[in-house]
Amino acid sequence: MKKILTALLALLALVMALSLSACGGGSGDLTVEKGKLHMSTNAEFPPYEMVKGDGGFEGIDVEVAGLIAEKLGLELVVDDMGFTAALEAVQNGRSDIAMAGITVNEDRLANMDFTDSYATGVQVVIIKADSPAVQSIDDLASAALIGTQEGTTGYIYCSYPPEEGGYGEDHVVAYETGAVAVQALLAGQVDCVVIDNQPAQEYVKANPGLEILDTEFAVEDYAIAVKKGNTQLLEQVNKALGELIADGSVQKVVDKYITVG
Repeated sequence: MKKILTALLALLALVMALSLSACGGGSGDLTVEKGKLHMSTNAEFPPYEMVKGDGGFEGIDVEVAGLIAEKLGLELVVDDMGFTAALEAVQNGRSDIAMAGITVNEDRLANMDFTDSYATGVQVVIIKADSPAVQSIDDLASAALIGTQEGTTGYIYCSYPPEEGGYGEDHVVAYETGAVAVQALLAGQVDCVVIDNQPAQEYVKANPGLEILDTEFAVEDYAIAVKKGNTQLLEQVNKALGELIADGSVQKVVDKYITVG
């Protein structure tokens, strides 16, 4: 009888352990690789994500993700890929989070869940200083071609038909990266480029003869994407993010990369 009771107790302990494991006792149980937080990104979006000289990664998103991972007791792994691929990686469960200056919109909400916003992005228009086609936002309606980065809200907004506030797909060219779009502008293949303000500042600084229109194209909030339905991970990431915003850590990272004035 004693042996039977011991066996039953052992079986009960095993069932309880498996039950706790299935419930996701910690962050490591909820991620695609135990003990790690995989962040998919497109590391060509300065100052949010960039490739360092040694092949590593840096930028606002990279550092904020690192702080979140630290709070969750995980090691951050940065997976660099195209912007659209970075979003798909989260949707398909190949990465835990996506951070790449991602704006929340209805289409993305249908396929991913998002944290609270952690930064504000501004879409602007880059032109050649002597452009005969574009000298104001109003000129975009008559511009022959508008360059954008594929999958971004800049591309989405510009591709809307005119009756919905856009310019139509026929007037928009999507490039794999913002840098390629800017090179197309320099080569005369497009008349302007719509892209986020911070990378735009970097591209203009690196390419004499380019400038940014004074009028903002759009103002957006950035958030972190998580696989649809992974509520536990979303809650943990959001909680960590909220704490980092509240104690000033996120603003400290932003101030490190963005100088105002």
